Amino acid sequence: MSIKPEPGRQMIAELLKIDLNQEDFIVALAGNPNTGKSTVFNSLTGLNQHTGNWPGKTVTTARGKYVHNDKTFILVDLPGTYSLSANSVDEEIARDFICSGVPHVTVVVADATCLERNLILVLQVLEITNQVVLCVNLLDEAKRKGIQVDLPRLSEMLGIPVIGTNARDGVGLKDLKDAIDRVARKGMTLTPIVAEYGDEIEKQLRFLQPDIQKYVKNGVNSRWITLSLLEKDPGSMECGANDTFFKEALPQELTDSLYLVRQSLQQHYPDPERLHDHIVAGIVNRAEGIAKEAIFCKKADYNDLDRRIDSVLTSKIWGIPVMLTLLGMVFWITIKGANYPSQALASGFFWLEERLTHFFLYAGWPGWLHGLLVSGMYKTLAWVVSVMLPPMAIFFPLFTLLEDLGYLPRIAFNLDNYFQKACAHGKQALTMCMGFGCNAAGVIACRIIDSPRERLIAIITNNFVPCNGRFPTLIALATIFIAGGMAGHYQSLVASLSILAVIVLGVVVTLAVSWLLSKTILKGLPSSFTLELPPYRKPQLGRIIVRSIYDRTLFVLGRAVIVAAPAGMITWALANISVGELSILQHGVNYLDPFAQWLGLDGFILMAFILGLPANEIVIPILIMSYMSTGQMIELDSLQALRELFVAHGWTWLTAVCTMLFCLNHFPCGTTLLTIQKETQSLKWTGVTFLVTTATGLILCFLVAQSARLLGLA
Repeated sequence: MSIKPEPGRQMIAELLKIDLNQEDFIVALAGNPNTGKSTVFNSLTGLNQHTGNWPGKTVTTARGKYVHNDKTFILVDLPGTYSLSANSVDEEIARDFICSGVPHVTVVVADATCLERNLILVLQVLEITNQVVLCVNLLDEAKRKGIQVDLPRLSEMLGIPVIGTNARDGVGLKDLKDAIDRVARKGMTLTPIVAEYGDEIEKQLRFLQPDIQKYVKNGVNSRWITLSLLEKDPGSMECGANDTFFKEALPQELTDSLYLVRQSLQQHYPDPERLHDHIVAGIVNRAEGIAKEAIFCKKADYNDLDRRIDSVLTSKIWGIPVMLTLLGMVFWITIKGANYPSQALASGFFWLEERLTHFFLYAGWPGWLHGLLVSGMYKTLAWVVSVMLPPMAIFFPLFTLLEDLGYLPRIAFNLDNYFQKACAHGKQALTMCMGFGCNAAGVIACRIIDSPRERLIAIITNNFVPCNGRFPTLIALATIFIAGGMAGHYQSLVASLSILAVIVLGVVVTLAVSWLLSKTILKGLPSSFTLELPPYRKPQLGRIIVRSIYDRTLFVLGRAVIVAAPAGMITWALANISVGELSILQHGVNYLDPFAQWLGLDGFILMAFILGLPANEIVIPILIMSYMSTGQMIELDSLQALRELFVAHGWTWLTAVCTMLFCLNHFPCGTTLLTIQKETQSLKWTGVTFLVTTATGLILCFLVAQSARLLGLA
């Protein structure tokens, strides 16, 4: 006879949009950041996974499933967290889900190379639930560093199953599934370790816990709830039915008892912070004791190589130069390697365009339909794919390689001091790195910043990092105008240095605007945070290629194609539908041109940016189409042809520089604006972002253009 899912689990399953069958098991996957938790999740679930926001929270969780011993296991990958103290939204989500009693099993993933620190989270989870499996991951790295973990002894001391794995290579995953299965079916006796906090606290716990037990929800650990209540300030908390863990309001007599107990504890711990520190110290000391008995280091200097590398990559002298050199190399390889594939794709697409034109003529279809579909939509798509795909196919794997090596946190470390001086959060450097791929992704990454004020600063300024959609424009203009007079390899080198200079300018603008925001509409002091530098790891080239191509390149390209198709048709229509003697597009250009000239641009360029609001990728195709007297794109089979077109319409080096500046500093694309609105839940801050970024671009272009003209350089 089948058993229906418990009501609590069914409700959570519906909230998380999980198809929970009658006999499925829910498994929570928890762990510190950089323990390989996501690798464990991906290895267990394969392609049977999806992501989505936690209900009511802007925190992304991944859910997946796998089948083992004829049972389906629903795996919920919780946000990585160092503790369950609920000091951030991520910690709150992880804590609440584990505390809810919904998971049949909680798997804690730990890093074998720094197990002592990871055990703190393990002990916190064991305070909440007995149904725990410890997955000691990265055993291969531990072996390389001479670290040996006595897994049977660790299991004996913790009182739970402990499984060693190397998830990247699939080692130990079968044993992990078996352990999860046994715990979920309650096929083994678990006697987890219980942390103790001294006579006074234990006495109060024994006094209050039986009464608290009557009012907590099913599956919630009453000892942990009681301990959490003891940590609160006596006058700071009302314990009512709307609390996350209580099924009904606590009666007045129990609330009074809790108040008296808190006052009694104040004699030993004058303030809640000191009491909290004592409880945390108890857990830390217990973790250290366990680690001493279960972990053995053959090498006292097992981290010596990493430290020597970090002494260069994160040093005050060499950190920034090395970072700029690596980024410059990435841009040079991207520019150099993308030229020939782009030309080949363009030739192929424009050959096909001729065939489509012959087909339209043969079919006798009207010219306006050919204009919309071929001259408008198809040519725009051809440009987007031929110009965007090769750079992305090179840039994203290289950038993912740096990420897989563990270098991105070092970039954040190098820039942390600058962000602190700008009264912003050090983690903003990480969100800025995410913006290189897509500013919308960078905005979502701002969730890792706990402070709402600093999170808003990071969101508003993320657009000053050029996303992948703007790189083709920057690369093309740098190559044909900045480095146009160079020959051979020097052209790619100068173009790369130009792009690097643009990136540096973007960082400077980010810091300046962050400081300005923190002194005006978002006043406040910068908060502290813990930035972990993960160990350097051997990159998995196959995983890098798959992740960069499927998760990033094709995703961004697909979005660009979807947006570019209707944009191409609209632009063609605006360029070919006349009002009086001029097209609608020309009327708009004439209206914008006087203002654009003050910025070192022209009306066509400004109109192209406005029409390119849906996606940055289509600005150049729109500009090319607008410049053509017939309102359609010509067959630009080389960057030289693009240069000739621009020069024929009055472009100079100043026009190119101002266009690059405005490309770097202007309003976010439509996708990013929608993401900002979703993340902030505010049209106000979405509008502020639009105004701040656009005003920055207008001011920079005006200053550069007018200064160059005043000095007689243009």
